[in-house]
Amino acid sequence: MTQSDIHSSAAVHHPPPSRLGVIDWVALILLIVGALNWGLIGAIGVDLVAALFGNGTLATRAVYLLVGLAALYGFVMMARLGREPGY
Repeated sequence: MTQSDIHSSAAVHHPPPSRLGVIDWVALILLIVGALNWGLIGAIGVDLVAALFGNGTLATRAVYLLVGLAALYGFVMMARLGREPGY
């Protein structure tokens, strides 16, 4: 057995990290939308979601709810990706 055989057999091979799925991407996009909206509120006092869909409307509340759910899902995604080698 050569020196290179010893090193190659001792190497631990990890599977490549899984790619982000559709739900992951949707959650990331919603998180970005929410963060940008909060950035606009903080910087210039404009709530873009409310400006687009109306203040307190069902559509505005739905967007806020989806962003909040995406944030909760972000914790799940973060834990999942944190367990995978390569991240």
